[in-house]
Amino acid sequence: MIIKRIFDILFSLLALFFLWPLISLLILTASFDTNSFGIFLQKRVGQFGELFTIFKIKTVHPKTRIISPYGLFLRKTKLDELPQLINILIGDMSFVGPRPDISGYYDLLKSEERLILKLKPGLTSEASMKYKDEDDLLNKMDNPLKYNDEILFPDKVKINLDYYYNRTFLLDLKIIWKTVFL
Repeated sequence: MIIKRIFDILFSLLALFFLWPLISLLILTASFDTNSFGIFLQKRVGQFGELFTIFKIKTVHPKTRIISPYGLFLRKTKLDELPQLINILIGDMSFVGPRPDISGYYDLLKSEERLILKLKPGLTSEASMKYKDEDDLLNKMDNPLKYNDEILFPDKVKINLDYYYNRTFLLDLKIIWKTVFL
């Protein structure tokens, strides 16, 4: 959808223009908080299963691997995701699409589920809204990895596959609206 890409470019530019002071402040504060550069870079699985580098604000101290109260605040408010506007602008991501995951999940999908890989990963999705408190949910589990692998991830795949079959620009606008206002 060309209209989706035009929307992504225009609104990521607009958001970056207005939010760059906030993003800069958050990165600077994260730099002091973690005693390291406040940007976190990680390889994620993108469109067609190709890896790309995702930008986030660092929330974990690199030596202790502990999430600080500031990092927890960034994660809860999703402010750590704001640098992904750059990923959207350069075309690695879109505003709406399956959240990009680390290797070992989306790249291992089988049969029909692999259709999800045709989509650009997104800043938001129906699945990410359903599991917006995923960290809290996983922390309550005796075996978080097993719960993620057997319950959460398969449900996200189902939701993202439904998005694949039913995606429209209007649906994207509805998902953005729900993300921002609900």
